[in-house]
Amino acid sequence: MNRSSEQRRNDARAIWQAGVDAVRSDALVRRNVRREGDRLVIAGESFDLTKVGRIVAIGAGKAGAGMAHGLEQALGETLARDKQLTGWVNVPADCVRQLKHIHLHAARPAGVNEPTDAGAHGAGEILQLVQSLGENDLCIALVSGGGSALLPLPAEGITLADKLAVTRFLSGAGAPIDELNTVRKQLSRIKGGGLARACRAGRLTALVISDVLGDPLDVIASGLTVEDTSTPADAVAILEHYHARQHGIDSRVFDALELRAQEPPEPIRCRVTNHVIGNNAVAVDAAAAEAKRLGYAVQSHSEVKSEGAAEDVGRELAQAALEMRSGGEYTCLISGGEPTVKLVESSRRGKGGRNQQLVLAAVEALADDPAGILILSGGTDGEDGPTDAAGAFADAEIIAAAQEENLAPADYLARNDAYHWFEPLGALLKTGPTHTNVCDVRVVLAEREGGG
Repeated sequence: MNRSSEQRRNDARAIWQAGVDAVRSDALVRRNVRREGDRLVIAGESFDLTKVGRIVAIGAGKAGAGMAHGLEQALGETLARDKQLTGWVNVPADCVRQLKHIHLHAARPAGVNEPTDAGAHGAGEILQLVQSLGENDLCIALVSGGGSALLPLPAEGITLADKLAVTRFLSGAGAPIDELNTVRKQLSRIKGGGLARACRAGRLTALVISDVLGDPLDVIASGLTVEDTSTPADAVAILEHYHARQHGIDSRVFDALELRAQEPPEPIRCRVTNHVIGNNAVAVDAAAAEAKRLGYAVQSHSEVKSEGAAEDVGRELAQAALEMRSGGEYTCLISGGEPTVKLVESSRRGKGGRNQQLVLAAVEALADDPAGILILSGGTDGEDGPTDAAGAFADAEIIAAAQEENLAPADYLARNDAYHWFEPLGALLKTGPTHTNVCDVRVVLAEREGGG
């Protein structure tokens, strides 16, 4: 018996949600932090509590609020009181809530993934806090995706406005996250290991929820607790590749990079360990398990390196869906990754994000033959670009409704306006903040032609 379009949509949402639930930040922290008598075990590391002075938690990221809450729960009130637990974590404004010991600071508005003065203030507070620690203290860093924009502290000689101009320029040019972070690290006093260099605690251990494919520690949140493997010359090369000077990036930026090349930063003095406790592969595996439970024959994979354009990924998924339709009765492809979107000039630009752009490109490819197919793509953080949607989905009914309304996918793709294509069709995926962030999860469902 054929599954109805409503059932397919419910299945796709449940499969995607299972992936997100598997990387819930509070649960990941509780799973990796526990007290065993006089010892504190953090991701397999054991600390003798009789030798630990204070415990301080700091960090930044879209998962920061959940991570901080999970840490307070894992430590327990007795230990928190005995070790004078305190902390400061920069998070988006819509993630702020009152915790007992760790302060959650609104470092940017919801849905605006850019550095702000509030974020810079919070970064300064975090640096002061880690600089106040002593040899017997334990510093726990809670690091997750989005930390780069949430923790800005410009290098000497440039302003926050300069950094913001660079970030906007590179993002608009379609630069992948690793290139963007290389430049941001070299223009920051806290990224690229700057946080670890400032820390005076005897031990700094970082719990990391990765939003970068392949989990490179020096790239996630721009490597707050990791020695920088990039150089000022690398940052200059990236800016030159995208012709930044010709597009108005101020010469102060290049002067700051030259100064940094002449005066390398001091080494990290405290003992640092980093633990990745959640990533895209964990989410994809959990989504695949849910799809199997729902009766689908499943294929799944998580990318380990940067993907190309969202439009290309969407078309590839559409082609895969067409091929799947000639296979088993009910088939499901789950993929994880993070494609890029090249933005048109602001005067033409609409509203959308990479997941919406991806699904709309798939719609264009499926327009003539969408029967039995559903494609859903969503950011696991609940934010897709500067919108209130995590992503979007499409199937034959949605495509037919769009055709009746003369909504031409190509027009909306060309001006980065996918949101306004999906919105009137009720095809946006809206979740609100998920308090985690491990890139994107895509779900493709296909029913065999003439199946049932």
